[in-house]
Amino acid sequence: MFGKRYAASMINRSAENQQDRRRFLRAAGVTGLGVVGAGALGGLTVPAASAGTVRQAAGEAAAEGVSDGAVLNFALNLEYLEAEFYLHAVTGKGLADSLTTGTGTRGGVTGGRAVKFKTKAAKQYAQEIAGDEKAHVEFLRTALGSAAVSRPAIDLQSSFTAAAQAAGLVRKGQSFDAFACEENFLLAAYLFEDVGVTAYKGAAPLITNKTYLEAAAGILAVEAYHAANIRSALYQHSGGILGLGLLGRDLREASVKLSNARDSLDGKTDLDQGVVDNDGRANIVPTDANGIAYSRTPGQVLNIVYLNPKAVTSGGFFPKGVNGDVNTSDPNG
Repeated sequence: MFGKRYAASMINRSAENQQDRRRFLRAAGVTGLGVVGAGALGGLTVPAASAGTVRQAAGEAAAEGVSDGAVLNFALNLEYLEAEFYLHAVTGKGLADSLTTGTGTRGGVTGGRAVKFKTKAAKQYAQEIAGDEKAHVEFLRTALGSAAVSRPAIDLQSSFTAAAQAAGLVRKGQSFDAFACEENFLLAAYLFEDVGVTAYKGAAPLITNKTYLEAAAGILAVEAYHAANIRSALYQHSGGILGLGLLGRDLREASVKLSNARDSLDGKTDLDQGVVDNDGRANIVPTDANGIAYSRTPGQVLNIVYLNPKAVTSGGFFPKGVNGDVNTSDPNG
């Protein structure tokens, strides 16, 4: 729950967004719906709402479209997924129950276990990223307060198999265990990380609150570091041949196939690149012709995590969908 002073400060900084302002006021416990005393808000006064002004406010909220809170909750769903994946890989267990509560239906996690890393570097990469992703969950939950969504149901088992089959890394009828070995873990991490970068970049124009935008930019930078880290590790593992039923491909080739599979889900525009280019040269930083990172809309991101190119509300890594107002995939943005 936000304290009143904190709410007042946040409200003043987000004056351009009526929908979030009302949400912050409710979370602070200082209003019914727009009825606020001047003292509680440090000079900002809001008149008592009549039935007419309530209807007007509702119309304004609808016209404003997606609120900052909805965008942050969309991001929180993705952070739950990444945190659960990395924490299971390095500790054998996921987020504490206290970090999974909130609005919407709370779900469990299927699959996931500790990875037996064969190199010290890969293990340390995973440990550092796991800590960052957990911190992102904690930060977003604190920023959202009582408006934070709970962790939805997450599938870390059959979803990876579906993605690997779609990419041609395993044959139909075979499974892909993301936690079976270091190589599999790196490919699974790669599946997430590039999507996270494009998700935060694509969501940035939707955020109106400058404080939230700065925070989202900070998380975007961290996700980009993570993505480059995983992409570099895959490139350096080029000589390793995958086992456990995989089709004998090295990790560079596997990354290209996963990239193509992701790109087939989010519309006609090419928004993805593997860790090598068409000439086999290193491609650690995927960019467009201007050297700029790619963007995906929230709908396109959901196409990938739902593993479905159509407009749907569940599937893949989120078998029952994500929590919050932004929940439908859309390859057209």
